[in-house]
Amino acid sequence: MKYLRLILTLFLCYISQIVVAQNETLRSEETLFTVKGLVHDSDTSDPIPDVNIQVNGGSYTSSSFDGEFRIQVKKGDEIRISHKDFETVYYTVKDDDDIIVEVESIQESSYVFKRKTKENTFKSLIDSAQFYKKISAQKSIQFITESIPKSTSVKENAEAFEMLADVYMQWKQYDLAITNYRISLNNVKTKDVSLKLAKAYELNKNYQESLAIYNTLEDDDLSNWQKTVKQEGLGDVYNKTGEIDKAIEKYTKGLEIADQAKIQHKITDLNSKLAESYNLNGRLEKAEGFFETSVDLATQENKTREVEQKIKIADFLNVNRAYDDEIQTRKQIIKDIDVIERDSIIDNESALTKQKQNYKIGNAYYLQNDFEEAIPYLEKSIAEAEDREDLIVKKDATKKLTDVLVESGNFSKAKITFEEYVKTVDKLYIKKEQEIAQAARFNKRMAENQNRIATLETDRKLTLSQVELSDEKNKRQRLIIYSLIGGLLLLALTAYLMYKYIKQQKLANNLLALKSLRSQMNPHFIFNALNSVNSFIATNDERTANKYLSDFSKLMRAVLENSEEDFIPLEKEIELIELYTKLEHFRFQDKFEYTIEVDKTIDVEAYKIPPMLLQPYIENAVWHGLRYKEEKGVLTISIVKKRKGEIEITIADNGIGRKKSKSLKTENQQKHNSKGLGNIKKRVSILNEMYKDKVDVFITDKEGKGDVGTKVLVTIKKD
Repeated sequence: MKYLRLILTLFLCYISQIVVAQNETLRSEETLFTVKGLVHDSDTSDPIPDVNIQVNGGSYTSSSFDGEFRIQVKKGDEIRISHKDFETVYYTVKDDDDIIVEVESIQESSYVFKRKTKENTFKSLIDSAQFYKKISAQKSIQFITESIPKSTSVKENAEAFEMLADVYMQWKQYDLAITNYRISLNNVKTKDVSLKLAKAYELNKNYQESLAIYNTLEDDDLSNWQKTVKQEGLGDVYNKTGEIDKAIEKYTKGLEIADQAKIQHKITDLNSKLAESYNLNGRLEKAEGFFETSVDLATQENKTREVEQKIKIADFLNVNRAYDDEIQTRKQIIKDIDVIERDSIIDNESALTKQKQNYKIGNAYYLQNDFEEAIPYLEKSIAEAEDREDLIVKKDATKKLTDVLVESGNFSKAKITFEEYVKTVDKLYIKKEQEIAQAARFNKRMAENQNRIATLETDRKLTLSQVELSDEKNKRQRLIIYSLIGGLLLLALTAYLMYKYIKQQKLANNLLALKSLRSQMNPHFIFNALNSVNSFIATNDERTANKYLSDFSKLMRAVLENSEEDFIPLEKEIELIELYTKLEHFRFQDKFEYTIEVDKTIDVEAYKIPPMLLQPYIENAVWHGLRYKEEKGVLTISIVKKRKGEIEITIADNGIGRKKSKSLKTENQQKHNSKGLGNIKKRVSILNEMYKDKVDVFITDKEGKGDVGTKVLVTIKKD
């Protein structure tokens, strides 16, 4: 019986070689060629990326960011062009002409329209790259490429290259991931990125480099999560280098940290990895205990994690030939997969597929020589693999079914199954060729993307250098400008302080001058008044002299009270001129009469006037105008409101006038200038300078024949 089986096996191998050779001949006759295509929107002509392009024979690709694609086909192949945002298109290949697919309408939720409306800030571009990381490497990298020129700091630049490395890790481009993690670390050194770099080295089989990175990370600088990841990573490296005892040591240390920090996900993973390591080390009881613990822990997380751990136990049971337990475990796994598939889609690459579990159940029955039980599970695996287009499992299951049928003596059915196996191998061969070509194109595209990004980074660094030089130049220019501005401000401040000082000095000088003028005026007035008293005494008019002295004392008291003031209320000045005019009238009663008129509408307390301003003009009117008049003259003093906030004081006489008065002066009198009027002019000038033209004095001579008199107009402005 053994010899018969051997002969049949050799015979089947011979047949398979003939079939394969025939298929090779047929493939050579059916010439493959490459067609190019473009998918774009018919209205806007915008390219549509990531459109799925699949040939009925299994060849597959997707459109690039520019909407272009290339795929190997032969005449008669049907191409399926599908995308989530438009209806699937079918096209039968007739020749090698280019294919242009115009899409009528695209949903506004599609990627193309998102690109137009989304604000392309650095953060939004990185978020988009993160979103597409597991969906489309090309699209994710395109967003990162756009984000790099928009980065405004080394931190953002580090983030962009970390994201790029994460994308490469996701798509198993570990060498490119290493390059970009290193660029990220050159910008900003972080513990998380260092841990990722160590993992990338491990997956790229650079074990010594991975260990070196892990060992440079001090535990004191790491969080509990980072410590756990570090110990797990060290364990993974030692596991792959065959140092199982060291791996167990690191996994155990990582598990202790995870237990203390209650990092549930890592506790499950580390129990599972310890189980696998103990199994490799031949310590089966320890391995089984850790596997059971990992399943219990995974059950507390979610169903998928539970099933993943159950599959590891089933594989453990298979290795250790506990086939009955393996079969029961896998049957339970299939029921669990039915539950998982209600809420999610399981990819063929996953271990969580029913076709794989049915195949392994069939294989377990086969290893027990229970062919009758093995056949239905293998057939079920083949049917499920056919539905799921899983050629790898179909190939393995078909080959195993052939072996089972041969072992059970069903040669006719074994021959049919073997022919199906050969066809599956042929399809898988074509698919693998296409996948290899696609992987080569993918790798080439990734390399091109990396080169483009490297160029962008170089340009960015050059731009930053130029910006830094420009900033340094601008900084120097700003320093010079600020120095000049500071100097000007200092000069302005100095000038202001000098101006203020000069102004204060001028004010002090003016005040001193006013005081000096007042001190000169008062003796002048007193001298003239005492002359009047002297004349009364000389004429033996004692009574008049006493009365005159009484009024004179009142006047002097008022003058002395106001002598220290620059301005006094108009009311007080009126009292002064009334007293003074009254005194002068005592002396020259036969020479003039006088009137003092004040407009009743004037608020005499509201207006301010320099003290003794009017007295010298009244004195001049009496002594130089009215005293020499042959007939009795008239002195008129009036105060009227000129306009709002302004009054006009008029001192008018009908005396002989200034011209005739000057001609009557002796030679000695002409040489002697009038002190009173001179002082008044100086006082008015100083006061106007200090108080902005508050007082105005204007003197005119009346025109006419005979005695014409003089008119003095004094204008006072309200504060």
